[in-house]
Amino acid sequence: MSKKVIVIGGGAAGMQAAATLTEQGLRPVIIEKSDRLGGKLCQWHKLFPTLTPASEVLETLRKQVQGVEVMTNTEVRRIDPNGVVLSDGRLVVSDAVVVCSGFDIFKAEIKEEYGYGLYDNVYTTVDIERMLNEGRVAMRDGSKPQRIAFLHCVGSRDEKVGQRHCSRVCCITGVKQAMELKGLFPQSEVFNFYMDIRMFGPGYEEMYRQAQEEFNIHFVRGRISEASETIDHRVQIKAEDTLIGRPLKMTVDMLILIVGMRAGESNFRFAEAPGVELYPSSFIRPQDQFTGNVCSGAPNIFYAGTVTAPKNVGESLNEGTAAALRVAAYLRDQID
Repeated sequence: MSKKVIVIGGGAAGMQAAATLTEQGLRPVIIEKSDRLGGKLCQWHKLFPTLTPASEVLETLRKQVQGVEVMTNTEVRRIDPNGVVLSDGRLVVSDAVVVCSGFDIFKAEIKEEYGYGLYDNVYTTVDIERMLNEGRVAMRDGSKPQRIAFLHCVGSRDEKVGQRHCSRVCCITGVKQAMELKGLFPQSEVFNFYMDIRMFGPGYEEMYRQAQEEFNIHFVRGRISEASETIDHRVQIKAEDTLIGRPLKMTVDMLILIVGMRAGESNFRFAEAPGVELYPSSFIRPQDQFTGNVCSGAPNIFYAGTVTAPKNVGESLNEGTAAALRVAAYLRDQID
């Protein structure tokens, strides 16, 4: 088959889908809005729970799609029955479309009570991944932190900002980064403030136990209600330890907000296409959760990765493969 398949998004799911489509004898075209392939994977340092460098996974995926046609710095405006319409109005014709456009990061500035963007030493997990990649984690003045606090569920399970869903991978991200920072600063105290710890994946529960038993990371069940900056640019936090029912006040050198996944803005445009529907969370709703989890209500539109829900990298890769195989089966049926 020399059928043409458009893959919207060149992240982990998109590259895996394109590689599998090529193996099936199809002609994928990746349309990526940024200037390079990799998506959010380009921003990560190490992947949980194995602490595999994200760069290794990225390099493998990029090798798999060598020879695949890629359109970078190109954005899809909408999905058309005959292909996709780009932001410049061009129609790119194809026989099928795989939507792998991923997710957006919750904007921590929305939660003003935590002071992100206002106070010197309030960061997000995205900031910490960048610092880890750069090989330098420090307070704003360059000094080493002695006390670090992580806050879970920033932009997840939050009625106030309309983000009712659980981002799933936030808990393990907080555990991973807490271990990494404790490794960098062995003398520091590291606290994780959480509502519920959700360790759903293989190796996640073991990593959570390791964080407590080997790294001596403190887990406090309670949400931080507010943060304020001290005169020496540290961060004072107020919370409640709900296990013992007591209020808590603490001053930390770094407050790290574990930001969740939110549905991509492009989902609203894609949902204008017949057969494409959204969940209340604005993630794209697949045909069903079981036998059609990579299918849409249209026969030639398929999904993979975090465009439908928060997922880890492994799950996104698996869906990239599954979606590509469904595309191949659909196009074979068209020929028959």
